[in-house]
Formats: sequence, C-alpha cells, structure tokens
Amino acid sequence: MTNSILSDKRLRLFFVAWWFVWILLQYIMLRQLDVNEFHAITDSLVGNILLALCSFFISNNMKYYLPRKEKYWYILVVSLMVSFLWMLAQHAVLWVLFKEGDSYFSVIHNSWGIRFGAGFLLISSMSMFSLLWYSQQEQKQAASRETETERLSKEAELFKLRQQLQPHFLFNSLNSISALTSSDPEKARHMIQQLSDFLRGTLRKNEQQWNTLEEELNYLRLYLDIEKVRFGHRLKTEIIYSDEALTLKIPALLLQPVVENAIKFGLYDTTGEVLIKLEAKKEFNYLKVMVQNPFDPETSQPLKGTGFGLSSIQRRLFLLFARHDLISTKKDEDLFITMVLIPQVPVNEKI
Repeated sequence: MTNSILSDKRLRLFFVAWWFVWILLQYIMLRQLDVNEFHAITDSLVGNILLALCSFFISNNMKYYLPRKEKYWYILVVSLMVSFLWMLAQHAVLWVLFKEGDSYFSVIHNSWGIRFGAGFLLISSMSMFSLLWYSQQEQKQAASRETETERLSKEAELFKLRQQLQPHFLFNSLNSISALTSSDPEKARHMIQQLSDFLRGTLRKNEQQWNTLEEELNYLRLYLDIEKVRFGHRLKTEIIYSDEALTLKIPALLLQPVVENAIKFGLYDTTGEVLIKLEAKKEFNYLKVMVQNPFDPETSQPLKGTGFGLSSIQRRLFLLFARHDLISTKKDEDLFITMVLIPQVPVNEKI
C-alpha cells in the first residue's frame, strides 16, 4: 500500500508551513477589517485547523481509493461535501467559543460565501495535489514491480542456462568409464574422480554469477582432462593468456560450452590429432577470448546461426549485457574461430 503524503518529511514540513502562512494571512486580513485581536486569532486558528484536517482527510482517503480518469467527478463532489461539512463544523466551534449574542457572529454570517469559496478552493487544490502525488507513487510502484519481475525472470533464465550441462557429455563420459573398467581399471577410476570433481565444481559454480578468468581456466582444465581420457592422443589443447587477463571477470561456466563446441566440431569428423586453441587477453575494457578448432568443409555439417551449442551462450550474454554482438564466429581457411567479448563493468552494474 502507498504511504500517506505526510509520511514524506519534506511534504510534512511544507504542509505545516503552508497552513501556518494561511493562518497568518487570514489574521492580517481580519485585523485590516478592524476585527479585534481575539476574534481574529480565534477565527483564523479554528477555521484553518479544521480546514487542514479536512484536507488531510481527503488526502488520506485517496491512499485507499484513487479515482481513475472516468471518475474525476468524484473529487469535485467530495470537495463540495467536505467544504460544506467544514463550514458547519467551523460555525459550531465558534458558537461554543464566543459568547452568546457576540456581535462577531454577524461578520461570520455575512462572509459565508467568501469563506465557503476559499475553503472549497483549498480543499479541491489539496485533492488534486493528492491525486497527482498518489498517481505518481502508483506508477513508481508499478515500474518497480515490472523491473523486479524482469530481473527475476532474467535470473531464472540465466540459472536455467547455467544448469544446462550437456547431457551427451555426461553420457559419453559414463560410456567411456564403462569401457575402461575392463581394459584399464586404473584409468577408469581416475576418470570417475575427475568427473566427480567436475560435477562438484559445476554445482558450486552455479551459485556464482561471476568468476575470474583464472578460476574459469582451472575449471576448464578439469573438463579437458576428462575429454583427453575419452579421446586419448587425438585431443591436443593449447591455452594462452596474459597475466593481466587472469584477474578479469567472466560469467561462471561460460568457457566450457564454447570449448565443448570446438571439440565436438573439431574431433567428431576427423580421425587424426586435433589442436584446440584458446587465447585470452585484455583488449580495451573487454576480456577477449578466442577459441579455434580445425575445420574441414567437406566433412563438417554446415553451420547455422553462431554454431553448434553457441546460441545458449549468446542468449546468456544478452541477458547479462543486453547486447547481441559479444559472440561471433568465422571460418578462416581450415580453422573455425569463436570470439567472445566480456565487458568489464563494475559488479553492481551487472544485471
């Protein structure tokens, strides 16, 4: 529920100052009309204190019911009714305070039209101000809810993308372990341990949104050790990086699917040795990561979009940075190159 207008300290001070000034102005006007000091002070205080209470009543009422455009007549009707009740209350209080037969009552009766008009003007102005203020607060709350909904939706989608450990990688690893159990039990046990460490690291990193490049490369090496058991001497890897790049930030679990795509595309259609090369460096305010693998256009299937398995990475980068140009691919003779750019923005600015 929206807070009352008077919950805002600045508006509360303005509200008090406004009515103090209005009391003072009415007192000065009455004194200029040769009304004695007692009557002028009493009339100014009673009339304006009641008027302030009526204005607060209308303002507070709008906290619970805010008329829409088609019901703006509600403000006019309520302002007229409250102004009339204010006049009755003012007369009743002054009748109690002044002695019976006080000549000042004739002044009050003769000025009822001016009093009612001034009261209605102030009450309706407060009503319009309250309408604008509460409408603005409602719009801010709606925008805040929409932003929070979008943020939660993005976080849910990012979490889903991070959870997508390629099923075929896990199944192939288990099949390799099964095959090694009889032919090379020691290597099978080693691969089980590596796979266990890999999965444990995946679960732990799912709680993190960002890693340093050094942390991500350590995790990537564990993945490559498993793949080297599967492919043996056929898989060769080369990782090149600058010391400056090691401390740069990168979304957690981003490099593994990029390299997996390179291995799948580079090894599945060949029988010889294949070199998968990864190079990372800082370029301006970006971490630039390039992954390349051999490419044989005669045996490889044609690429669509950004390549096999890379669409989810592109989606994740878009959710984080709202940009579509952070991942790109190209063919350079017999090489297929994937380029990833990671903007190095402050953590509190990341989505």
